Amino acid sequence: MQTITMSVGALANVFLLLLLVLFIFSVMAVFFFGNISTGNVIGEYKNFQTWGKSFLLLFIIATGENWPILMYDCMNTPPNCIDGVSCGSSWAPIFYIIFVILVQNVMLNLFILVIIQQFETYYVSDDNPIQKFKDNLSVFMDVWIEFTSI
Repeated sequence: MQTITMSVGALANVFLLLLLVLFIFSVMAVFFFGNISTGNVIGEYKNFQTWGKSFLLLFIIATGENWPILMYDCMNTPPNCIDGVSCGSSWAPIFYIIFVILVQNVMLNLFILVIIQQFETYYVSDDNPIQKFKDNLSVFMDVWIEFTSI
């Protein structure tokens, strides 16, 4: 727990980077798949018609939930679709695979890397800051007791 609390600042930076990636991909998804309104997964609430819905849907995909089925909804091309309702793009697999690799693998590994780096910084070396703090705290407490006791 101390390692995680010491790495909150770095984890916040990685989280903001993740939000930036989600923002960029949600704008691209509105551009590429905004005209799709029906499908196996795509419906009234899960679609790419607005930026907000696109952002939330990509956040759901980032957790790994049903992204292949959503990808199949977005890669319907004529004559297997209705133009303006369920027609997507044949480039949808490239979009989804790049998104899944980037978000689920790279960003998750960045979170883990930050925690491991903080662990190495604060625990592995002999003169780590946490051990120094604990040593200095005990000295401080001893001196405090000595001068405040009657």
